[in-house]
Amino acid sequence: MALQSMTGFARSEGTVGRYRWAWELRSVNGKGLDIRMRLPPGMENFEGEVRRLVSQYVTRGNVQVGLSVQVSENRVEAVLNRETLDAVLKLRQDLGAELVDPAPLTLDALLSIRGLVEFKEAADDVEALARRDADVLNGLEQAVHALCEMRRIEGDALCRLLSDQVTRIEELAQIVEADPSRQPDEIARKLESQIAALIGAAATLDRDRLYAEAALLATRADLREEIDRLKAHVAAARDLLAMGGPVGRKLDFIAQEFNRESNTICSKSNSVAVTSAGIELKVVIDQFREQVQNLE
Repeated sequence: MALQSMTGFARSEGTVGRYRWAWELRSVNGKGLDIRMRLPPGMENFEGEVRRLVSQYVTRGNVQVGLSVQVSENRVEAVLNRETLDAVLKLRQDLGAELVDPAPLTLDALLSIRGLVEFKEAADDVEALARRDADVLNGLEQAVHALCEMRRIEGDALCRLLSDQVTRIEELAQIVEADPSRQPDEIARKLESQIAALIGAAATLDRDRLYAEAALLATRADLREEIDRLKAHVAAARDLLAMGGPVGRKLDFIAQEFNRESNTICSKSNSVAVTSAGIELKVVIDQFREQVQNLE
């Protein structure tokens, strides 16, 4: 599976009958999957299908889904209120004997009676609405696929960037491992020099106790475990990048472990070269973790 970024945008639009519709999907980083929708009045029944389709292809990120529907051709129909008309005709009949030469009822006169005729937009039949809804839902699926494709393209770019950063972390770990200050002879020489200076300054120091403390300090300063763990984390990160899919959380955990080992290396360092490599290691790890936040 390919890696996916959590950021993306997609739009699909079309025309069916007298309707023109458009979907817009946007996704940004998120701890989980959060889907928010803006649907036109009367089309709230699409909410379930939106959630089903988006969650089928997206596992993480804040996704905003918007739908707009416009009518390109307005049709108006007149609705006659039969009850009002019957009441008007009955009133005319009841008053007919009392009216002198009553004028005939004209259409203009009838239209002037409030509530007798109501003009409203003509509704489509069931089949036309079904065709519209089917076309709109098909557009939704196209938009979801386009969003995932954009997220995949960005995911590929992130994968290459993260792979380069993992390689640099490995190189810096090798620099720390190969530094002369970590060689037993160099450690012994430094300790011997420091102990000699201490004994020369204070003859009352217990020589055996001093050597024991120095050996303990040398053991604590050893970076073998940190280097081995860095190598193991590098291998795990490469496996996850190769595996693909929603591995963002796992890579974020590895980034935390990278950071833990780099902090320890800096605190144990007894040479300028190791300290310098440790500082650069922390910089690269911060960059790695920042980019991992964009992964699904």
